[in-house]
Formats: sequence, C-alpha cells, structure tokens
Amino acid sequence: MRALTFVWRIEIKVPRQTHQAFEDLFLTFSSAVTGFENEADNSWRIEGFTDAEPDEQKVILGLKNLAAIFDIDAPVPRFDLMPPKDWGAENFSDFPPLKIGQFFIHGSHVKENPPAGSIALGLDAGTAFGSGEHASTEGCLRLLSDLKRTERFSRILDMGCGSGILSLAAAKLWRAPIIASDIDDEATRVCKLNADQNGVGRLIRATCARGYGSPIVRDGGPYELIICNILARPLMSMAGDLNRHLISGTGYAIVSGLLERDGNRVLSAHRSFGMRLVRRITIRGWQTLLIAKP
Repeated sequence: MRALTFVWRIEIKVPRQTHQAFEDLFLTFSSAVTGFENEADNSWRIEGFTDAEPDEQKVILGLKNLAAIFDIDAPVPRFDLMPPKDWGAENFSDFPPLKIGQFFIHGSHVKENPPAGSIALGLDAGTAFGSGEHASTEGCLRLLSDLKRTERFSRILDMGCGSGILSLAAAKLWRAPIIASDIDDEATRVCKLNADQNGVGRLIRATCARGYGSPIVRDGGPYELIICNILARPLMSMAGDLNRHLISGTGYAIVSGLLERDGNRVLSAHRSFGMRLVRRITIRGWQTLLIAKP
C-alpha cells in the first residue's frame, strides 16, 4: 500500500458571485478543489489540496490579479500542512451499507446478507474515490441500472475509475470485459483489489494512464458504453476523445462529477461532436448525464 503523505490545503473566502472563477483558478495549483456556500453572508469558502508544497507568492499573485478583474479586495489565503491520516481506517465504522437501485454497497465490516434480488458490491472506503456515498456515483449507478433493462454491452470503458465501484457494477450487470483507467496508480491498485474480491477480476483490466492516450484504452475500443465520473472541466476537454472512442449508433456514455450549474456546459461540449442527451439525473446538486452517439 502507498505510504501516507502530508497534504497541503489552501483556503480562501470569496463573494458568492465570484466563486466559480476562483475555483477555476484553484485548479491551476491544486489537484483537488472543493467549495462550500455560506448563505448567512452570501460567500463561498474554497479549499484546494495538493501533495506538493504550493508556491505561496504565485498563489497570492494569482488571487490579486483575479480579484482586480472583479474589483474586490484580494482574498487572503490560508496555507495549512495537514498531517497524514488513514482516512479509510478512520471512516471504516462510518461507512454503513447503502441500497442504491438494485445495488447493495457494503464494507467488509458488514456481516448482514444482501437483500434478496440485490447485487452486492463489496468495498471499503479508503485511498481511492468511490464508495457510493457521493451523489455523482449514485447517479451513475442509477443510470447503469436503467440501461440494464434495455441494453446489452460487450465492450465497456470506465474512465477515471477510482475505487472501481462503477466497473464492479457494470461487470456484474453485463458480465462483459471492462477497461478501468485512472491517472492515479493507487486507484488502479485498489480497483484491481476490489475486482478480485468481488469475483470479477477476470473481467476488469485496470490501467494507470492519462486520459485516452493509453494504448490499452485505445486498442480496447470502440466502446459500446463509456462511464466517465470525473469533473466538469476535464469532461469538457475530453468530449472529443470520448466521441472518437464511442461506437456509433448504439453507443452510450454516462458522464458525471459535475455540479448542476455546470450541466449545460458539459452537455454543450458533447453536443458539439454530434452527441445527444438521453437523460439527466440531479441528486443533491450534482448532475449525471446519459449521452448517446447517433
């Protein structure tokens, strides 16, 4: 298992009407960004996380330049070095079983039998994203369940697989080979482990790669189903690659990881390549889109 490391956190507070621009700025010097609205004073708290020590002067200068565009005082960033934690162990007992559609998602500490007729997905909250609790993952699982009623897939790609939860779900629904790709080698390690523990290891090939550039991803296509649960900006930038790797006529894509406010932008990026919207799900402010390639 990868050694636990320290993580840097950068935090600012900005007016509500500017938060999207500042979140976009944070993506240039952070590997992950979160935002939290405070309705009491109409502001947003933005946090960026990175493994590398941030260049404080570069961050401060970027904030000043962006604040000048909005004619507001530059937010004062707070830099914190957060000690390493084993988040999986810390949250182990706080990961109750979940029932999402026909899926029963549970950690190894759950001893109860899955409900009759359900599909069990066993995985522990840990070092890779995807335990089923996030609204974007839930949206993907619900769309997978819906597609099972009418569609059969024999070539599936899970782009940005994280823990592999969506690969597990697809493998158990269609018993089809799946390529699960992620830019994080720890995610691919966890995905392989979860696939083996769920009895679908022979169906899921996990690979560490950046986007669609991997020979494994390229040679495995075109795909009848692509699942892409990432973030709005990379979804938009990869729309053309998704279109090229999706089979025409019967190909479907599930794209998620986007806030409701970003749904139309992400959809427009895919429509520009001729794809069309089939269904849109909104859960707790997060959207999941089912897109088809005519």
